[in-house]
Amino acid sequence: MVRESPRTGPSTLKRPRATAGRKSATPLLTGVSCDTGHGRTTVVIPREFPNSATEVWSLITKPTELGAWAPYTADRDLSRVGRATVTMLDGENAVQVDLPSVVFTADAPRILEYSWGDDTVTWTVEELETDARSPRTRLTLRQTLADSAMASAVAAGWHLCLDVAVGVLDGHPKPAIRGMDAMEFGWADLNRRYAAKLGVEPTRIG
Repeated sequence: MVRESPRTGPSTLKRPRATAGRKSATPLLTGVSCDTGHGRTTVVIPREFPNSATEVWSLITKPTELGAWAPYTADRDLSRVGRATVTMLDGENAVQVDLPSVVFTADAPRILEYSWGDDTVTWTVEELETDARSPRTRLTLRQTLADSAMASAVAAGWHLCLDVAVGVLDGHPKPAIRGMDAMEFGWADLNRRYAAKLGVEPTRIG
């Protein structure tokens, strides 16, 4: 495993909008939790997929796949350490914003860690079932927040994004849900409900 410091370099260690598919039923909350150790808040979001670890790894590292479901894409494959640029994809008509990023850890297909603005994002990929006929993989996101008040917003946003990721992996993709478009898919309600689940105040946007 290799880890890179933004200052010192590598070292050993560490689509179109659509209304179809909107959910009218109240979505079930996932098993999200908060870790407040080390003086910062980390939102922990697990999600299981009926796919292999290799497929899930591609989902979180390849720019073409990220662009189909995540709130951003990247200027290169994230499966190697080093500097990268993350481009925010904030809805169809929004201005795109480029953010400098550093991939700290890329241990395929198990651990991916990189900076996202002032936050740190860590993905852990764990294959639960290796039978090729019925693979199952747990993907766990840990996002360490620069602003702890964003906890419920992060949980709500990733909830919607990961719902879209399911379709990307099974070959039936739906339009990505990003930016203010998320309001049309129940983001405000998810924000309130995840705040209650995490025991925090709902994130205020705007």
